[in-house]
Amino acid sequence: MFSKDDVTTLGRESLYQGFFNTVRYRLRHALFQGGESAPISREVMLKGQAVAVLPWDPRTERIALVEQFRAGAWAAGDEHPWLLEVVAGMCDQPGEAPEAVARRELAEEAGLVATKLDYLFTYYPSPGGSDERIALFIAEVDLSAVGEFYGAEDEHEDIRLHCFSRHEIPTLEASGRVNNAGTLLSLMSLQRRLSSADPTQIG
Repeated sequence: MFSKDDVTTLGRESLYQGFFNTVRYRLRHALFQGGESAPISREVMLKGQAVAVLPWDPRTERIALVEQFRAGAWAAGDEHPWLLEVVAGMCDQPGEAPEAVARRELAEEAGLVATKLDYLFTYYPSPGGSDERIALFIAEVDLSAVGEFYGAEDEHEDIRLHCFSRHEIPTLEASGRVNNAGTLLSLMSLQRRLSSADPTQIG
């Protein structure tokens, strides 16, 4: 199995500095059949660590999803660029733990407090062109008195909160209304756990 030590960095050039940064790397890497590749160039969007968290109320067996405008979906020509998603955010403070970010984003995007955070796994949503890593969580919350509109005004967030019964999850998935990786993975993980355990004990 190869490791990062099997990649040789030949150069690094900053292409763009903005909300996200883009860098062009020149490198060589080990080949499966032996030796090294010829020098290649790859552009990488540097986004870093992020979190996504699915709010789950085990008492009422309901989940919460946020709806908001997504420029990427709009640029792709999606007819409905307001997407249903799990709560999510970036770890943008030095040394900030994913668990702390999950709790902060729950409060900002959904007005919720987690009584328990259950870590699922971390994955790369687009490793061919981004270094972003997303840590997935399920959060136990109380959805009995949630509001409807949330979001940090200084981040231009305009968010609507929706609650669904766990029994509506298959319909949401089949309809295509949920069409982003973090949400689909979180819902599938919750369903798998609930199919083999007491709904109040997902940890």
